[in-house]
Amino acid sequence: MSHYYQLEGPSGAPVVVLSNSLGTTFEMWQPQMAALLENFRVLRYDTHGHGRTLNNEKTTLPQLAEDVLSVMDDAGVRQAHFCGISMGGLTGLWLARFAPERFLSVTVANSAAKIGEQSGWLERARTVRHEGMEAIAKSAPSRWFTDGFVKHHSAQVEALCSTLAQINPEGYASCCEALAAADLRGEIGSITLPMLFIAGVDDPVCSVADSEFMQKQISHSHLVTLKASHLSSIEDAHAFNVALLNFIQQDD
Repeated sequence: MSHYYQLEGPSGAPVVVLSNSLGTTFEMWQPQMAALLENFRVLRYDTHGHGRTLNNEKTTLPQLAEDVLSVMDDAGVRQAHFCGISMGGLTGLWLARFAPERFLSVTVANSAAKIGEQSGWLERARTVRHEGMEAIAKSAPSRWFTDGFVKHHSAQVEALCSTLAQINPEGYASCCEALAAADLRGEIGSITLPMLFIAGVDDPVCSVADSEFMQKQISHSHLVTLKASHLSSIEDAHAFNVALLNFIQQDD
């Protein structure tokens, strides 16, 4: 399976890999690009079954993580900083635990060692297979953003919902099934890489407590909370960028 990806930025600079959330494409990271490209190369990719990475096969969290390593290999990137949000954050946790030699640091935003409940994910997979993506797209703003952000940034929110509505239902459903089965709560205590956790105080999907749990398990890890909901990289992009850059630049 070939993943669609883009590698941009000054040659020879350290690389940051960005991993998107469920129901988005690599373009969700646009608010981070200008800040990162000053001193880093940025590797963005469309995750399994999303955007231009077309794939309808079943997937698991380990496969989502192996996809990152394949993209890095294909792009000729031996080691990188990693930043993932939500599903991308959980992917980063797996990589930090099972492929640490490939990473300089891992940032996990708006995520958890186990996201949500298995029954909820399986129900959502069934819904999109039977009814398509429209139902999920309609309810996405309330999961992703605070009411205030939705009100004042309607064009940005509508564009993201439009992307979500166009995602292949089978690709989305298979990622829901991967999230249903994924649980790293018993594994993360073994992680030794530099880790940053970013949480949104208004996040209804992955709470600040989820990030606090992970941060307590991993020694020398850091936690930053932002005034944002689930997609904090978009809702509070400036503060997100400051937190990420402070972390990865001190690490270099």
